[in-house]
Amino acid sequence: MKRIKLLLFVHILVLTIILTGCSSASSKPAQSSTTQTPGTSIVADAAKAYFANMPADIYKIAEKDFVDKVKANEAMFIIDIRQAADYDQGHIMGAVNIPWGEAIAQKLSNLPKDKAIMVYCYTGQTAGQTVALLNVAGFKAKSVNLGWNLGISKVEGVAGVTETKANPVPEGKTQVAPEIQKAITDYFDKMTALNGTTYANYKISEDNAKAVLDTKDPSVMFLSVRKAEDFDKGHIPGAINLPFAKGMQAYFGPLLPTDKKIIVYCYTGQTAGQTVAILRLLGYDAVSLNSGMGTEATPGTGWVNKGFPVVGDAGASGPAQGTSTPSQSTPTNQPQPSAGDHS
Repeated sequence: MKRIKLLLFVHILVLTIILTGCSSASSKPAQSSTTQTPGTSIVADAAKAYFANMPADIYKIAEKDFVDKVKANEAMFIIDIRQAADYDQGHIMGAVNIPWGEAIAQKLSNLPKDKAIMVYCYTGQTAGQTVALLNVAGFKAKSVNLGWNLGISKVEGVAGVTETKANPVPEGKTQVAPEIQKAITDYFDKMTALNGTTYANYKISEDNAKAVLDTKDPSVMFLSVRKAEDFDKGHIPGAINLPFAKGMQAYFGPLLPTDKKIIVYCYTGQTAGQTVAILRLLGYDAVSLNSGMGTEATPGTGWVNKGFPVVGDAGASGPAQGTSTPSQSTPTNQPQPSAGDHS
């Protein structure tokens, strides 16, 4: 009998301890073993969604199509991000001026979410960065191909939709997620700190990029976002290839190191600009190569037009100076580029 009573006592004691422990655990949520910076996941998710949801037009519009829409008085919101002095000399009718830089972050609440937003700069590179940031913030933005200097100003009949009258930025109360607003504000704050340096505006000139290549600096890598077939014909020595395409974000982690500066290049710098903006929001130290590899539309600018070396199969970019290794080629099962102008 004593043995039974003792066992019963022990059973009750153990049950009491278990119930007390459960009560304590339920009254205070368990703490995660890792901490996360507030808003980090929201910004990262929105940045990755930019490529996961990429439309067929790759967030761009051809310069002629844009001018045609202006002539047809289609409902859209147009932003000229050139400097005020250039805007004042002539801009597309109805366009507002929000110069490239911190003003863009400051004016997010003034922009409409119920209209398509068309953005243009000088040649398309900073417009590419801007469009990526605006889409991450929830706007429906596209950049105009080749910007004002190389694209819009060369469209036949554009003079009929050009004006010098300044258009005020409308008042607005558009809501942007605080975490994303902060990320975009920080994006431009950090960019401002680079003024006067090799990487101002998150870009690098062709000459400076060539100098970096010549030093064989192991802390720098080159990333081509051109089509695989163009990469094979000729690319910057040592570059890896990840074609600009829907779904490309899935390859950032496996391919791109977070401890190196990544120089991104495309054809003329526009899709590289988009890529750089998203990579930087994801924590990569990325900049774009001025004018990219270069095309006939950008004479005198761009890597090839400067006469700098390429490797790969013989092609338009010059005689082969070697062949790409498997590590420099397109990764297996990599997404193929979307339709559209990958400049």
